[in-house]
Amino acid sequence: MFYACHGLISFLDDYFMLWSDFFRFISRLPFTLLWFRYNTRFQRLTQRHPLGSWIKEKQQSAAFFGANSTWLEQNYDLYLEDPESVTPELQALFKEFDHGEPDVRHLPIIEKFVQAGRLHATSDDSGDAVHAQKQADVLRLINSYRLRGHQKAKLDPINYSQRPETPDLELSFHDLHEADMNSVFNTGSLVAADQMALKDIITLLENIYCQHIGAEYMHITDIKKRQWLQQRLEKPAGAFPFNAEDKKQMLNCLTQAEGMERYLHTKYVGQKRFSLEGGDALIPQMSFLIEHLGAQKTKELVIGMAHRGRLNMLVNILGKSPAELFDEFDGVKADELDNINSGDVKYHKGYSSDVPTSGGDVHLAMAFNPSHLEIINPVVLGSVRARQVRRNDSEKNVVVPLLIHGDAAFEGQGVNMELFNMSMVEGYDVGGTIHVVINNQIGFTTTHALDKKAGLYCTELAKMVHAPIFHVNGDDPEAVVFATNLAADYRLAFGVDVVIDLVCYRKHGHNEADEPSATQPHMYKLIKAHKSPREIYADKLISESVIDAAYAKSLVDQYRDRLDNKEDIVKFGPTHNNDKYAVDWTPYINGDLKEPVKTAITAERFKRYGEVITTLPADLKPHPRVNKINQDRIKMMNGDLPMDWGFAETMAYASVLDEGFQIRIDGQDSQRGTFFHRHAVIHNVDMNENYTPLSQLETDKNKIDIINSVLSEEAVLGFEYGYATTEPRSLVIWEAQFGDFVNGAQVVIDQFISSGEAKWGRLSGLVMFLPHGFEGQGPEHSSARLERFLQLCAVNNMQVCMPSTPAQTFHMIRRQMLRKARKPLIVMTPKSLLRHKLATSTKEQLTDGQFQTVIPDRRIKAKEVKRIIFCSGKVYYDLLEQLTKDKNKTVALARVEQLYPFPRTELTKQIDVYPNAKEVVWCQEEPINQGAWFQIRHHLQHCIDDRFPLYFAGRKASPSPAVGALKVHIKEQQQLVKDAIHGEHGSAIDAE
Repeated sequence: MFYACHGLISFLDDYFMLWSDFFRFISRLPFTLLWFRYNTRFQRLTQRHPLGSWIKEKQQSAAFFGANSTWLEQNYDLYLEDPESVTPELQALFKEFDHGEPDVRHLPIIEKFVQAGRLHATSDDSGDAVHAQKQADVLRLINSYRLRGHQKAKLDPINYSQRPETPDLELSFHDLHEADMNSVFNTGSLVAADQMALKDIITLLENIYCQHIGAEYMHITDIKKRQWLQQRLEKPAGAFPFNAEDKKQMLNCLTQAEGMERYLHTKYVGQKRFSLEGGDALIPQMSFLIEHLGAQKTKELVIGMAHRGRLNMLVNILGKSPAELFDEFDGVKADELDNINSGDVKYHKGYSSDVPTSGGDVHLAMAFNPSHLEIINPVVLGSVRARQVRRNDSEKNVVVPLLIHGDAAFEGQGVNMELFNMSMVEGYDVGGTIHVVINNQIGFTTTHALDKKAGLYCTELAKMVHAPIFHVNGDDPEAVVFATNLAADYRLAFGVDVVIDLVCYRKHGHNEADEPSATQPHMYKLIKAHKSPREIYADKLISESVIDAAYAKSLVDQYRDRLDNKEDIVKFGPTHNNDKYAVDWTPYINGDLKEPVKTAITAERFKRYGEVITTLPADLKPHPRVNKINQDRIKMMNGDLPMDWGFAETMAYASVLDEGFQIRIDGQDSQRGTFFHRHAVIHNVDMNENYTPLSQLETDKNKIDIINSVLSEEAVLGFEYGYATTEPRSLVIWEAQFGDFVNGAQVVIDQFISSGEAKWGRLSGLVMFLPHGFEGQGPEHSSARLERFLQLCAVNNMQVCMPSTPAQTFHMIRRQMLRKARKPLIVMTPKSLLRHKLATSTKEQLTDGQFQTVIPDRRIKAKEVKRIIFCSGKVYYDLLEQLTKDKNKTVALARVEQLYPFPRTELTKQIDVYPNAKEVVWCQEEPINQGAWFQIRHHLQHCIDDRFPLYFAGRKASPSPAVGALKVHIKEQQQLVKDAIHGEHGSAIDAE
């Protein structure tokens, strides 16, 4: 690195002398003589120095061959500070200097250039050379403001947080001095006059970058995006374009924000409401954002946010009736006591409405949200994606997502990283999200603001997708609205994420019963002495003669009177709730899981679907193994081979798609299937393209989307849940790579999938495919934790199935869409059974059959049966093989294919078939404390009704799902099969 830098210094030294000569003679020599001298020296220079050939290649570029001799070194210095601050072309050049040793900033080099300039300049031309040097310094100063100005900006309303030192914004850092302040310089790319005095340049830069907005955008590598932001930030020169009416509207919004909180604080003393006070600017921010988006033809805004400010948003932005909110504070009414096991607290509830804007009504939908902070975010984005598909919103600007975060949650919850990682991935792209961080600077109860984060800002995470970040002082509503509208325009223009960091404070504790001064005494001393945002802004408008004090007071009085009278705050337009794209969920509300539906298909449809899924384009060359699978499927279609799992599953998708439903399947390898069985998307080995045979059945409304997801469970499953809750006519399937990987998304299961209907009335037909089966692959690749799902089952909230044949899967998938019920379906899918020689089906089982919750044993005579074994899943085939080997005719083996809702009636009928039976055994592969046993034992006991003893056969209790050693696994498996078939009363199979 030393030799590279030395060469660079030497080259630039000579290059500086070359330009010194240029400036010296430019006013004295004829142009032809000047150019001859200059070009001669340039040719010699480029031949002599190693870097000369590169410079010569670039001499046609104004950037490389124009302004001054220090341009290249200046950019190398910026590169050392932040590689992303220079162009990709320069990054590539500077990386060639790196020989494995770190470099340092080139302050000594800068000084060398100054000295070189003085050395090579004569007395009569020294002024020109020095001015050229200072011109370069001024351009670098401008760049420093763009890069670091946000660190100097006045962002904290209460002046609590410590701001970093910004020496690179000082004159001396760039070798500029007070004596230069009146000198005139070119402003370069600064959006301003071409030439300005240095003092005016600095004033302009201070107004743009160092007041109440701190803009971070120089990390963005796309030059066009940076230039777009520079134009929009620098053109107003720090003066926000709002007229008197705009300012009055902002004050009115602040009055509503403060008025709501103070009203609740007085009327419902001590009750939790997660007050917005301190972050009041959120209300004008949202009001102006909705109008701004509506004017640009956005029709839907889907909102996700946590608790703080939620009640304020519901009433003042979405138009929820104050009377309804007050009833929630007053508590459960007498006629609701029978339903007290349902519902949720008021600060978790969502709402939807259509609010008028100058561009027409905008539908607002705020999602219901549990206390798990940021987990609502993927749910919102999934809902947005579904709405965009419904509207055929290819530009993704008609439906826009808005996520409102807390500061500590934004940086602390990993789901946000997962979402940013997904943001531009096919199948999850929603055209960018508008993020607003309500930054109270304290998070929850950390001792000091700086204890809650490693970096300066809580928004650093967003830089992973090169999102622009606008930090803004929450006491300045004009700055907040300006930054938010700018961010929204950027999102609409480029289809990427944007972040507005609303720097504010929290007037009360985490909730209204908390005493924050116990842990943050200094901060809350400042807060108590600080005027509210409404008071500050009212004073400002009075000083500007926009309003008088009486006007400000009248707004306060009028708002309180409206709350006293329980009047609606938001006035809806005449087209309110008249959207042709709205979904009518009424047919699904009372859906019955026992509704009988015909899931068989005709022989004609069977043949047509078979041809669709096996017909490939002539120019498509699949992998040889995939081609063999396709050839086998042709044989299955013709009846020459029994149907395997992949064929029957794909046939189910074909039939569902053909009947007018959407299909969306995703998982970490869903196109081919983790276990190489599905191959619904076929890749061409000769080129980077693929083909989905099922797409032949698509129309304008019924589309199929099969996605290989990013390596995520939590965010992806939340996304699919959000999609499913928004589109009832879509078969939405999430497939885990291995079933136990769903552990990474447990919060989505607990807070949404299992309980969303009970808490919020949100229906969802989401399907989860969880590969499950004990096959000697160790603790992390055996169990999908069946016991956890069964524990969450109650009042028919979802279904849990474990199909054991391809035909069962076919009918189960079709039943899920053909019934009116929209309930989550949890499927313990197989692994080894995908190719098991006995786990096959016939054409007739698809054309004449249905899903069986219990499959009886038809091998033996009923009167000979002494023992009945019930089981689910793969263990059935282990038991069957052993019974066949033993030629056992006294043990009946029946399969329970649906574990919830538990088929009591069907199972009881199976027991009644065997008049001479003496005992019933439940056999499972899982340890006794896992699997289905503890969750279905009471059902089994009810079915046998004390007629027989009930026994358990399976692995002994264990804290881990499975052993790691294959030999131990095989021994355990053999033993549980033996126990189920031959175990004696009081032996290991005894339930006790």
